[in-house]
Amino acid sequence: MPQYRDVEKADKKGTEHLAEPFIADNKKNVHRSKEPDQNASIVMVLLSTAVAVCGSLEFGTCVGYTAPTQAALSIDLNLSVAEYALFGSIVTISAMIGAVTSGGIADTYGRKGAMALSSVFCIAGWLAIYLAMGAVSLDLGRFFTGFGIGIFSYVVPIYIAEISPKELRGSLTTLNQLMIVTGSSISFLVGTVVTWRNLALVGVVPPVLMITGLLFIPESPRWLAKVGREAEFKSSLRQLRGAKANISAEAEEIHETIVSLQRLPQAGLMDLFDSRYVKSVIIGVGLMVCQQWGGINGIGFYASQIFETAGFSSGKSGTIAYALIQIPVTIVGMILLDISGRRILLLVSSTGCCLGVFLTGTAFYFMGQAMFPGWSPLLAASGVLVFIGAFSMGMGAVPWLIMSEIFPLHIKGVAGSLVVLVNWLGAWVVSYSFNFLINWSPAGTFWLFSGCGILTIIFVVKMVPETKGKSLEEIQASINS
Repeated sequence: MPQYRDVEKADKKGTEHLAEPFIADNKKNVHRSKEPDQNASIVMVLLSTAVAVCGSLEFGTCVGYTAPTQAALSIDLNLSVAEYALFGSIVTISAMIGAVTSGGIADTYGRKGAMALSSVFCIAGWLAIYLAMGAVSLDLGRFFTGFGIGIFSYVVPIYIAEISPKELRGSLTTLNQLMIVTGSSISFLVGTVVTWRNLALVGVVPPVLMITGLLFIPESPRWLAKVGREAEFKSSLRQLRGAKANISAEAEEIHETIVSLQRLPQAGLMDLFDSRYVKSVIIGVGLMVCQQWGGINGIGFYASQIFETAGFSSGKSGTIAYALIQIPVTIVGMILLDISGRRILLLVSSTGCCLGVFLTGTAFYFMGQAMFPGWSPLLAASGVLVFIGAFSMGMGAVPWLIMSEIFPLHIKGVAGSLVVLVNWLGAWVVSYSFNFLINWSPAGTFWLFSGCGILTIIFVVKMVPETKGKSLEEIQASINS
């Protein structure tokens, strides 16, 4: 479930004179008390972040929709396994398209414009699903929502990072992942008590809130600077920092960043195979392959079916437990990220994922052999919950964080596009094939995921460096040593 790209991709153009008018204008304000303005600006930053993460909430709501609705939706519309597999997985194809085109959309129409466009696609998609009378309308609606969340996966963290003060940037950006998990959990929980049509209407709520909220928040000052809209740049920065705050230093920093990025060479796809960058590319792409081929989208999309196959009369109880475990464990992972380090957290998380799917596969094997009939369903459910807990702790967010840290500034755009493409492609393969795999052999399916987990552990040990507390130059040196 892809969610982050680096903010610098959007800053390759700009004008060199933006900061100068504000430096002179604000020198007289240096000695003024800024406390009231700081309080006011924090409110605006928090409000803007709250509006932006409605997109993250929508992302999670869309991803979590299929788990509680599969049985009822398939019966009501008479869908075959292949038709439902297409419905569940087509979101990853359109999200791939949305993610690849999101940079151009956000650069052309601005961060707010991109979020508004994405919201419109999501609303149209959910309404198509709500009104669906057959597979075609379902697939079209799912395609639209996927395209929308593909844009959200890029523009939401970009916008938050660009509006946040340095001291709040890290903590506010991590809200993106937390709200994705929250949206998924909401779909899981609400889907156990409402129909699949009404759950589609629940999905409309986040984009409607976003469109309304966009009317009250400023555009990204960095994007305004990039496109040369000087007066709006000044107004936006003052809204976010306070009317009496001294913005000259930050304005100059934005100006210098734009100029320095403008001087960097334009990177193309073939540049990624340069000996200086190829190891970084292997790490970034490898982590995304490991993340997706471990089975997260198969398990997440079809959790209810898994619990029913395990022998529970209804998948609702297991789905509720799945939903409830995601949020607190994600919060724990966010706390541990800067305490334990990225690499250790990845190793612990991937080991837990491997163990979880191994336990689930073993439980299904016992069922097939009529062994331990009283314990096998419990073992299968426990394995799924261990997997999702371990994944939420590290494998969900850490690969994206490492990806943003390992690429040099001037290749982050093209490298990020490649990594996002690989991630969504892996998500599609797993989500589309999962129904066929579990019908072939439930035990074999989860043991296959467990084998991928073992490969992930080996990959992290052999290839992934620790990036905690290191500068970009230090990270590059450790990768190429």
